[in-house]
Amino acid sequence: MRPPASHLSLYLAAAYTLLAVYASLHPFADWRDSGADLSAFLVAGWPRYWTGFDFVVNTLAYLPLGFLWVPVSQPRLGRVGAVLLATLCGAALSLGMETLQNYLPSRIPSNVDLACNTLGTLAGALAGARWGHQLLDGGRLHALRMRMIVAGRMGDAGLLLLGLWLLTQLTPETLLFGNGDLRNLLGLAAPLPYSAGRFADIEAAIVCADTLAVTLLATRLGRLRLRLPVLALIVAALALKSFVLALSLDAAHGFAWTTYGSLAGLGGGLALWLAASLLPPPMQQASAALALLFATVLVNLAPENPYLANTWQTWNPGQFLNFHGLTKLVSSLWPFLALPWLMMLRMEKK
Repeated sequence: MRPPASHLSLYLAAAYTLLAVYASLHPFADWRDSGADLSAFLVAGWPRYWTGFDFVVNTLAYLPLGFLWVPVSQPRLGRVGAVLLATLCGAALSLGMETLQNYLPSRIPSNVDLACNTLGTLAGALAGARWGHQLLDGGRLHALRMRMIVAGRMGDAGLLLLGLWLLTQLTPETLLFGNGDLRNLLGLAAPLPYSAGRFADIEAAIVCADTLAVTLLATRLGRLRLRLPVLALIVAALALKSFVLALSLDAAHGFAWTTYGSLAGLGGGLALWLAASLLPPPMQQASAALALLFATVLVNLAPENPYLANTWQTWNPGQFLNFHGLTKLVSSLWPFLALPWLMMLRMEKK
């Protein structure tokens, strides 16, 4: 029997489109109608404050959009048709986002941004026409995915979840692996007072539980029950965390995540994973779900660390404000996306 076709390219394209919409309209605050002509930015002159960095960012931001939508539509439209459709969709999306920015006082619509976004989409679509087939039936990446990952839509969704989890590591001010904090979204204060001992214990418990949950999720996602790819996932997450800390603060703070609580939790979580990986798959899923629930509750109960808060007061996201808002949103929602996946996953025939 032929294995189920992969919809990974469609899931990636849809997810990236939603992320682009959020980043374009962040922070979603103070919507108002200024009474200005919504299309006036299309014929405006060159922006007064604009840099080469803006050009690069606005071009690169839409490049994955074009790349990902080409393999989705290429089987029906052919290579040329897929490139044209992806480029038109990227241009239309950018036009819509720039127009909506008229209602956001913190955003300024720009025809230059629109042009850069369209150029980035076209470049990505051309790259997708050349290399995007690797995501389709018969491509090398697709063949590797079918050999190593659970087949069908649940396998594709699991890969997307792990990709989003890696993205959450680019939120610098969160605890290591500490996703699911809804207090900022809901405007809630920390319920527990701070003490150094309590904070270290809670931090260790959060990191331990989240490490166990993610490693078990990745283990359950794999067909071959290999441990090395799971360890590589954790190493990649730690590398991303170090990178964003060094970029946000300075190189000396790249390993600021290596607190006593984080290291103890990381070691404990990996040890529990090695033991739990010997359990039957249904027990692994249940253990991962319980660990994720436990960690999410603790994240929302954890006291604010005044020392960390003081450190982040000196940080200015600057040009990365929109990206920072995006990663914080994904970090807040990730456990609530992973839990349904763990609950719906069924044993697949190998």
